Amino acid sequence: MKLANPKSFHNGQAVAIFDVASVAPRALRDLVVNSCSHGGRLCGLFTLPGRPGTLDLVALIAHDSEGRLSMLKAGVAQGGRYPSLTAELPSAHALERAIWESDGLQPDGHPWLKPLRRHPALEPAGAAETGDPVGRNQGAGAAGGRDHPFFRMDGPGVHEVAVGPVHAGIIEPGHFRFQCSGETVHHLEIHLGYQHRGAEALLRDSSPARRLAVAETLAGDTSIGHGIACCRAMESLAGIEVPEQALWLRAVALELERLANHVGDLGALCNDVGYLPGASWFGRLRGEFLNAQMEICGSRFGRGLLVFGGVRFGVSPELRHDLLGRLAIARRDLDDVASVTFESPSVLGRFEHSGIVSRQAAEDIGMVGPAARASGCTRDVRCDHPLGAFVDWGLSSAVETAGDVLARARVRWVEVKRSLEFVLARLAALPDGPLVVPMPQPRPGAVVGVLVEGWRGEICHVVATGDDGQIVAYRVFDPSLHNWFGLTLAMRGTPISDFPLCNKSFNLSYAGHDL
Repeated sequence: MKLANPKSFHNGQAVAIFDVASVAPRALRDLVVNSCSHGGRLCGLFTLPGRPGTLDLVALIAHDSEGRLSMLKAGVAQGGRYPSLTAELPSAHALERAIWESDGLQPDGHPWLKPLRRHPALEPAGAAETGDPVGRNQGAGAAGGRDHPFFRMDGPGVHEVAVGPVHAGIIEPGHFRFQCSGETVHHLEIHLGYQHRGAEALLRDSSPARRLAVAETLAGDTSIGHGIACCRAMESLAGIEVPEQALWLRAVALELERLANHVGDLGALCNDVGYLPGASWFGRLRGEFLNAQMEICGSRFGRGLLVFGGVRFGVSPELRHDLLGRLAIARRDLDDVASVTFESPSVLGRFEHSGIVSRQAAEDIGMVGPAARASGCTRDVRCDHPLGAFVDWGLSSAVETAGDVLARARVRWVEVKRSLEFVLARLAALPDGPLVVPMPQPRPGAVVGVLVEGWRGEICHVVATGDDGQIVAYRVFDPSLHNWFGLTLAMRGTPISDFPLCNKSFNLSYAGHDL
């Protein structure tokens, strides 16, 4: 596993163009498992176009302690089989299911193979007998569809509770099926896919301007995170260096996005336990960070700020002065609110020991972001693979070890404080210079991998070009894909009445998972 050229790193080490080593499918499994047992981490498993009649099965691995990425591939016949990684590497569980349902490659030995995003009840009967187990080539909605193979328990007092996909609030659609004994949840199965839009195909086939617009809406509350990942991928393929001022403004926007969502989550957690003062205070302060984003680019979600090669808008001295003053006041108010909230017995009594995910479980299933750090995992792209304005920050990960709702709330609070320090420092010392540079055409025959630490965790984009320089594949891994199974584990042995609180403490994206 090697990189084509160390100089092809783009403004840091979380973007790299690869010369992908090719091995046999069994060797790929063994090499990936061995790498992950020696400090590596599986960021993505996906397919790329291969030789005629084949697909390349590709693994992207992060070596966090070394600050580098590596990639490995194996050719597999279309509709063929390969040795599953999941039995030895549980973090590959959802990734292999996605490959099976979208590309038809069969992971031999997968312990729980079934659709990840597709719905068998909407697929035509007999699809399995025709070698198309999820009806990829036969259309949807035909009569005679099959039920989804949900896990079920039997026994005295065991009952099943089904929730969604239509919910009482304004959240996205998802189906949650609980196997309970009394109030205690023994197993939760989460079935999504209702937001599946074919986003990767849109990213592959769109014009450059449309491509960035699609990336910004992959997960609506992570416009900056996914937008930066898309920009970095395309800029790396084009071989350009983004101006320093643009890199700083991108980083400021990324941290404002983190601030708005973390502060909003803290308020939502307070609301779920009936602590209305915290819900109101945090909710108001969330608006300060959304409004700061709007002052910079005209959108509270940061849409329109990013362009390939830089940013569309700068920050005038007057706006900078205004933002610094308003953010300093927000920091003071947040300190007051958080000190009261995290000392409230009614809050602590509900947060502590609820929805626990152990460090070992979090490591095994490949959790990322605040949810992983709350269970003792130290992974953070800003620390392990720093880019641009993060390179000289000296950030240390916000880590808790309890793995419960309180730990996930505390991680958010620590990250809020550190992100505020970062934004204030970077705005105060914003460098001069251009905001954007021209974008040449992407280099032909290349594969690029990108990691960005969004507010939910690690965002991964992979882009491949053909011999003519046109994009032939675009793969996206939102942090929610890695973390939904963590919510399943958090609910085991937990009262079902704590599900809304546990769910909010993860606050995962349905659309980001479904793509």
